[in-house]
Amino acid sequence: MPKPVTPLLAADTIIELTDYPGRPVVLIERAYPPYGWAIPGGFVDVGERVEHAAVREAQEEVGLDVRLIALLGLYSDPSRDSRGHTVTACYVAEAAGTPVAADDAKNCQIFSLDELPEILAFDHAQVLADYKQFRDTGQVTPLPEDLTKG
Repeated sequence: MPKPVTPLLAADTIIELTDYPGRPVVLIERAYPPYGWAIPGGFVDVGERVEHAAVREAQEEVGLDVRLIALLGLYSDPSRDSRGHTVTACYVAEAAGTPVAADDAKNCQIFSLDELPEILAFDHAQVLADYKQFRDTGQVTPLPEDLTKG
């Protein structure tokens, strides 16, 4: 039986900074297309657990050692990444310290949820809206409405 052709797999991490008032989050400005501000993350390596990829990518892109606290959700819309169909597992994590842009991050900044940048890459505006809901209610991302109806 031939191997199936499947989407690429990524892991993203919304990093809450515990040593800043209000627990702001870290976003990176992408150095490569698609441009814009994004949640730190990247592709899962073959043989690597998805959660380990999330921790590794946070360290590589912003130099922070994170502790994962929740799986916010899986994002799989085939149009979410202009480079091709990519599915991401988005985690919520906490860390302390000062982020520093590295790897494929041109820049990184700390943002409060009330003052996010206008241009967000991928579907990260939706992911961050889901994260706001998680912060308010403790509920992870709901299933899409079209999948919950019988």
